Amino acid sequence: MSRIALITDAWHPQVNGVVTALSALVSELHRAGDEVRVIHPGRFVTVPLPTYREIRLAAVPYPGVARRLKRWQPDAIHIATEGPCGMAAWLYCQRHGLHFTTSFHTRFPEYLHARLPFLPVSLGYRVLARFHGAADATMVSTPPLADFLRERGFSNLRQWARGVDTERFRPLASDVLADLPRPIFMSMGRVAVEKNIQAFLDLDLPGSKVVVGDGPAFPSLSRRYPEVHWLGLKLGDDLVRHLSAADCLVFPSRTDTLGLVLLEAMACGVPVAAYPVTGPSQVVDSGETGVLDGDLRAAALAALALDGDTCRRQAERWSWAASAREFRHNLVPARQSGRAAILRPQRRPG
Repeated sequence: MSRIALITDAWHPQVNGVVTALSALVSELHRAGDEVRVIHPGRFVTVPLPTYREIRLAAVPYPGVARRLKRWQPDAIHIATEGPCGMAAWLYCQRHGLHFTTSFHTRFPEYLHARLPFLPVSLGYRVLARFHGAADATMVSTPPLADFLRERGFSNLRQWARGVDTERFRPLASDVLADLPRPIFMSMGRVAVEKNIQAFLDLDLPGSKVVVGDGPAFPSLSRRYPEVHWLGLKLGDDLVRHLSAADCLVFPSRTDTLGLVLLEAMACGVPVAAYPVTGPSQVVDSGETGVLDGDLRAAALAALALDGDTCRRQAERWSWAASAREFRHNLVPARQSGRAAILRPQRRPG
């Protein structure tokens, strides 16, 4: 058993792909016998993130982060995000000569540029490259993402694939959208400018367009597109029932590093339509489980002809247990003389 400290600025009650991935990771590590402690904003006084008040960030986390790491003395330290909690752990490790790993989940430079166009994307990546460059390894979800980051000055990259809970996300007989004209094209996720959701809203499609999710752009976009069915946030089996009722999941984002919602849709037997960009290209077998096309409307219409059973079988290949094993293999001992040593499983006494 190993003691692993996970530091993240994305945690419950936030609802997003990073929280989903980290929650599944912690559950699998616990199941495998590791002891994991999560340091997250909920342990501190928080303030709302500017322009996105639903997300709260730790106000002054360094003393609390330092105290917890010093008291617990973890075998391995993983910094999952680049926010206040992540930066506090980064500073503590730097000051005390501790080794650690990081992971890259979100293309924040593009997100910030979408909200604040005067901030150059290149500057954001220089800052992030320095942050992650201090780690023994930075975990990324796909090889294309690794190539993308190397071109922007990142190094010591290792793959950490994600998974999907195929017991929760499964095809369910559902009549929740039975009153809507078919086919039903669904967008699911955070309703925010950086998700490029307007590309979906502007499509001329037959049947019905449905949005499941919430976010800062929800009020303005729902008023601007009254013909779209805005269902708000859905959770648990209610989410699965709605997703299963769709004929196609349309994923308009060009910046997601993976897109867990793609796997969740496929696990429910729903084909997907997306742009041929970094995240979807690693999840979707175009022509089998979805369609990738620079013309998102053409992709959505073509996806209607695909087989839901094939989508389900493909999703079953993505396991959170395998994801957690890969994550653990990438960890490094917090106290060591050399760099990039692997934290191996310890033998139990007897």
